[in-house]
Amino acid sequence: MSETAEPGITSGGPGMLSPEARALYRSVLDADGRLADGDRGPADGAPLDELLRIGLLVPDTDEPGVLVAVDPRQLSEGLTASWQRKALDLLIRAAALPGDLHDLAEAYHTAPEQEGGTIEYIRGKVLINQRVQQLVSAAAEEILAAQPGGPRPSEALAGIIDRDLERLRRGVVLRTIYHPSTRYHAPTRDYVAAITQAGGMVRTLDEPYTRLIIIDRRTAIIPVADDLNLAAFIHDQAVISYVLEEVFERNWSRGLDFDGARAVPPQVVSRMRQTIIDLLLEGVNHRVIARRLGISERTLARHLAEMREDYHVESLFQLGFVLARSTHGAADEPTVID
Repeated sequence: MSETAEPGITSGGPGMLSPEARALYRSVLDADGRLADGDRGPADGAPLDELLRIGLLVPDTDEPGVLVAVDPRQLSEGLTASWQRKALDLLIRAAALPGDLHDLAEAYHTAPEQEGGTIEYIRGKVLINQRVQQLVSAAAEEILAAQPGGPRPSEALAGIIDRDLERLRRGVVLRTIYHPSTRYHAPTRDYVAAITQAGGMVRTLDEPYTRLIIIDRRTAIIPVADDLNLAAFIHDQAVISYVLEEVFERNWSRGLDFDGARAVPPQVVSRMRQTIIDLLLEGVNHRVIARRLGISERTLARHLAEMREDYHVESLFQLGFVLARSTHGAADEPTVID
């Protein structure tokens, strides 16, 4: 065996040898611990590689083309000591790494000294999310967020609820603006109920608004591209103050409180149904309407059923006719079609 090549398994764990490798090793022992080239079968390839890689079989230095078996106990003792030394070295390096890279981390996360502050552009959703999580995790006072676009995925909510509750326990203020469709999404309602009970504040806003996160009033994050693949991290205090007062606070003041309750305020229902009416009159199909509103097709169907009752009609065709007449001023009250 080469003195520079150390036996071992490059991947694996408990049970690192396959049953085929174990059977081959036992057969070598039955043959006086030797395996010549001519004795190898077609099925011995992968098992043989395992035995060679860990060092249970090694070339015979006196007879080329012959492999000899090594004592597993002796091999185990040698490998155990070697791997323990490597593990200790890795632990020492892991413990020292944060301190070793501290100055570089400070340079990365500290904006350059420039008059008026800076705007940091980050491209790529993975890097954007990573940077956002770093800033959010370090928040000490306040996190403000405007999240347009309908309910967030259930798995995303499950992944953040414990962290958000912990921040609230630490005294961090959380205020979030959602789209009204989140009121029809059970996982979002559960999340909001838990957050508001712990002191967080949530509102919904039924009008277009920009995605925005403000952390400790020191960093504001806004999307630059429609596909959310480019974001601006703003560190300029004048810009942050403007965005806070003229964008977030104005939107917050127009929103409706949301505590996770199943009951939906009449204003939300009225506005959402008006949007449904507008889209129906444009000829948009149900699937697209549901997607635009961020609700399920089942929820949309319930709205349509209740609207048919309100307008005293039995079919969508009749509902469309009545809505069209109402829109064009043919009648101030819903028309009854017999």
